[in-house]
Amino acid sequence: MKIEEKGRNSFSELAILIKMKEKKYFVCSECGFKTTKWAGRCPQCGAWNSFVEKKEEKTNKILKRDIEEIEISSLFSVKHKKEIRFSSGISEFDRVLGGGLVRGEVILLGGEPGIGKSTILLQVAEKVSSTKKVLYVSGEESIGQIKLRAERLGLKGENILILSTNSVEEILAIVEKTEPELLIVDSIQTIFFESMNFSAGSVAQIREVASKLIEISKKNEITTFIIGHITKGGEIAGPKILEHLVDAVLYFEGDRFHQGRILRAIKNRFGASFEIGLFEITSKGLIPLDDPFNLWNGESKERESGISIFAAIEGSRPLLVEIQSLVTKSPFMGNPRRMFAGVDRNRATMLIAVMEKKIGIKFYEDDVFVKVSGGLTIQDPAIDLALASSLISSKTGIKIDKDSIFIGEISLGGKVMPPFMLEARVSEAKKFGFKNIYTSDMIKGIEKKGINIHKVGNINQLKIIFNINNKRG
Repeated sequence: MKIEEKGRNSFSELAILIKMKEKKYFVCSECGFKTTKWAGRCPQCGAWNSFVEKKEEKTNKILKRDIEEIEISSLFSVKHKKEIRFSSGISEFDRVLGGGLVRGEVILLGGEPGIGKSTILLQVAEKVSSTKKVLYVSGEESIGQIKLRAERLGLKGENILILSTNSVEEILAIVEKTEPELLIVDSIQTIFFESMNFSAGSVAQIREVASKLIEISKKNEITTFIIGHITKGGEIAGPKILEHLVDAVLYFEGDRFHQGRILRAIKNRFGASFEIGLFEITSKGLIPLDDPFNLWNGESKERESGISIFAAIEGSRPLLVEIQSLVTKSPFMGNPRRMFAGVDRNRATMLIAVMEKKIGIKFYEDDVFVKVSGGLTIQDPAIDLALASSLISSKTGIKIDKDSIFIGEISLGGKVMPPFMLEARVSEAKKFGFKNIYTSDMIKGIEKKGINIHKVGNINQLKIIFNINNKRG
């Protein structure tokens, strides 16, 4: 009997040892892909020699909760703490964030290299430091380089604390010591945990670093800016979960070779998403723009053919932009070129097909080039009528009146659909001296003194507007 009990006990101990055995797996340091076997190349991201061995202990620990101990409340009875805001000192920046910065808010700022991310945040740091303690952490530049940039911008930086490091452990220690109210980290791809076996910028490092920064920001109610690099696809590098963890995601947009910049809110828990701020980059940094039309108006007042003006809605504000088209005979028989900058390629291609079908103007033998002036990218569907007018103008050589604006989405059947927020668009057009608005015939109740509203029911009516004869082809 004792032998049998001993045997059973030995078997039980063996079973426990098996359950507690360390499990080995491999993780890609670039994308975080997990596999039970080592591989030379990651099947998910294609990186070579990126797998690192990890060990995980299996445990049978089961957490038990008494369901009666879990508290639930009705939404009506919940009392929340009112958000405390303070100004960044830059009007357009506050507009994008919904009225200013919020204590404990974590903001992710992305943009292409050289677009002005570090510049705008150094300016914000200077403005805020007059009343609050600011800590600027750089993993890319030395303290001397930051000082030189501040001098170029005319910033004194008397109350800005500067730390140049790549170690998140050092950052957390300094934050606990100095207790700043505004923290800026430039950039998260250069910061890493020294205790982790992954290189800086890897998915694992970015996820852990972001989690710690968010944790300390929420705990101490520190408003935190995190700068993120942009991939070739135009997204912030790193795991998508990074954008879900933060409170706001801002993108700096614009062409590095133009002065105009757009700051766009992609996500904002404390304000409206897709709100935009307009800036002009100068030798003294980024300056807020109240009247941006002249900055993005690429042509002279003597307008050429192929130019039309569109009143776009970006966020909650109207923005007048210039659509430029060039239609020319293609030297490549049967394979004309189609190039679009600032407008959606698929949308423009469909619009050309509708024009060929409904108006009879043929583009199949022509090279078509379209761009939005100033390096802007327009996603507003009401751009269709302005784009169609620009293409017809370039194709026929007929110039568009310089006091005219075209607004309206075009269906595949050629119907001109009414745009949203038309009244705001018309008001913006009037402010800059435009007198003629061409839009859908489905609109009602829009009247502005000094503005003529021309209603267009179908794209075929553009032939009348441009005085094109009814010959097809």
